[in-house]
Amino acid sequence: MSVRPYRDIHRRDSRQIMVGNVPVGGDAPISVQSMTNTLTTDVAATVAQVRALEEAGADIVRVSCPDEESTEALKQIVKQVQVPIVADIHFHYKRAIEAADAGAACLRINPGNIGSADRVRDVIKAAKDHGCSIRIGVNAGSLEKELLERYGEPCPEAMVESALNHARILQDNDFHEFKISVKASDVFLAVAAYQGLAEAGDFPLHLGITEAGGMIPGTVKSSIGLGMLLWSGIGDTIRVSLSADPCEEIRVGFDILKSLNLRHRGVNIISCPSCARQGFQVIETVKILEDRLAHIATPMTLSIIGCVVNGPGEARETDLGFTGGGAGSGMMYISGVADHKVDNDKMVDHIVELVEQKAEELEAERAAGDLAKAS
Repeated sequence: MSVRPYRDIHRRDSRQIMVGNVPVGGDAPISVQSMTNTLTTDVAATVAQVRALEEAGADIVRVSCPDEESTEALKQIVKQVQVPIVADIHFHYKRAIEAADAGAACLRINPGNIGSADRVRDVIKAAKDHGCSIRIGVNAGSLEKELLERYGEPCPEAMVESALNHARILQDNDFHEFKISVKASDVFLAVAAYQGLAEAGDFPLHLGITEAGGMIPGTVKSSIGLGMLLWSGIGDTIRVSLSADPCEEIRVGFDILKSLNLRHRGVNIISCPSCARQGFQVIETVKILEDRLAHIATPMTLSIIGCVVNGPGEARETDLGFTGGGAGSGMMYISGVADHKVDNDKMVDHIVELVEQKAEELEAERAAGDLAKAS
């Protein structure tokens, strides 16, 4: 009997589109995105939040465009940021046309509330004229009345049918630069809808469990739903929807991808929950290190283990590691090998210094490798 290697994830074949300069679908890395929660008309506040999301690692950022003043502000916003901006459009198709003209890289439209096929066609023309892609955003909470009457309630079949109906309008108008989402707050409903849509065509898929909740419950729901889909190879771009700072959505999104070995960014800290055997305050130390190492984008692993039961074994598998010992000190491991002892009261500064040095080394190696390939 042949068994699939347990770490292998075979991604679904999807066609690739561009959201600004970010490829989505095909063999492109799974992109991570979030959405601003500032008033779009407050250009300075919105730009500041987009830049914070860029710093956190966001590949794409969505901005709400509910009125003409917002699409006018969008013109100024896109000029001041690097990341591609998706214009979030609801109810009024003219906002989509204005957003395309303002420089949006993608238009997010909800077919259930944007209006007639003629209006969607007008949006398609604007997207073509300005080189925008489109996201068809189907949501269980805003399905078309006709589908709700026929199916009785939001269900996977209704969501997939809605998505395919509107995809057909884009395709009939010779527009193929689009991705689709079929979001729901119910994990089972969302997963089943995405599975059905994945079987129905090669569209790039934007994953999300919508209205997932606060930081902890929302992270749990999103990890379960997105994890199920990503593990089965479904998904080309993701948003973790949290009632929290948008930058936390990016952090959780990357943590989900890291856990599935689909994408790596920053320091992956492997730490124990702590117990009476701990040789230092593990929980407090990890919290401090997460904050102080947040600026590191280079992928690497760091183990922080409170005692020698599992510490040496975990350290052997990480780039850097610290294992608690006795008498107020612990052992520092480098590339899996015990290297030197460090006093507990000095370990945080020491670890931060070593991580920053390791990041510089890895970046230098990567640059040398890129140079070698180019030559």
